[in-house]
Amino acid sequence: MSGNHALQTNSVVGRQPDLSITTHGSDWYYTVCAVMGFATIVFMALALRKPQSHRIFHYITAGITAIACIAYFAMGSNLGQTPIQAEFVRPYNRQVAAAGTREIFYVRYIDWALTTPLLLLDLLLTAALPWPTILAVLLADEIMIVTGLVGALTQTRYKWGFWTFGMAALFYIAYELLFDARKHANALGGDAKKIFNLCGVWLIFLWFLYPIAWGLSEGGNVIHPDSESIFYGVLDIMAKPVFGALLIWGHRNIDPANLGLHIRQPAHTAEKYRNGRQANNGVHSEGPGSNVGGTGSGVAGTGHSVGNNV
Repeated sequence: MSGNHALQTNSVVGRQPDLSITTHGSDWYYTVCAVMGFATIVFMALALRKPQSHRIFHYITAGITAIACIAYFAMGSNLGQTPIQAEFVRPYNRQVAAAGTREIFYVRYIDWALTTPLLLLDLLLTAALPWPTILAVLLADEIMIVTGLVGALTQTRYKWGFWTFGMAALFYIAYELLFDARKHANALGGDAKKIFNLCGVWLIFLWFLYPIAWGLSEGGNVIHPDSESIFYGVLDIMAKPVFGALLIWGHRNIDPANLGLHIRQPAHTAEKYRNGRQANNGVHSEGPGSNVGGTGSGVAGTGHSVGNNV
């Protein structure tokens, strides 16, 4: 039989939520999975056209879309989800009238916990930000994602407390991108400045739409999970493949060494290793061995002198 049977195949008796994706939502998740997979192949193909020391941004960006591809495959297959009692039951809302429990995809947050730090790393390395600041921003990002997950799994109004913690972390990230990182990028000038400002503003704009999607779906139970899938899917396409394409295009003429990323070519590393071995061999042959020989000569000379005296 043809068609999408993922929902029937992966349904679990006794753990089916009252409100979950339909075949339309599953089809959309598979579509986004295909987009992410195609983007990964393109980014890796572009990486192979660059010297190995210039591929770091290609690899990071391809990793982002590869992880998202796997996550969307799981969601399209109706896996990586659990039913949670909805805080708000809206009997007069045609989209969510059936809600008692709502399907929550925790695999989405696993995706975000891995990919959002990489998105930020793409930007922060472009701005040549100091590593302590980069680590602080990445920590804030993980706080934002984890609090979003805990809030989504919370059945009471206390979920909005976790949403507030996540928003505080998001505002800190936005501050660092708009002020500290932007200042460093402007000091670099040229293509680094241009692509950071373009991708930075793009990412911040998109990221402030995610809390709205969360409030309408996992948080407030306003829209159907199919609508949720479209909302998050469009945002993820804009924030990952489109963002990645813009960033890699902007880096086409940027030498990572100018950003403080000194990555050796394999040939240069091998040559340095060979030169080092040759230098070390020279030191040992002239050093300890020479000293031993010298000592022996001295002893012989002493013996000769003693013989003459006798």
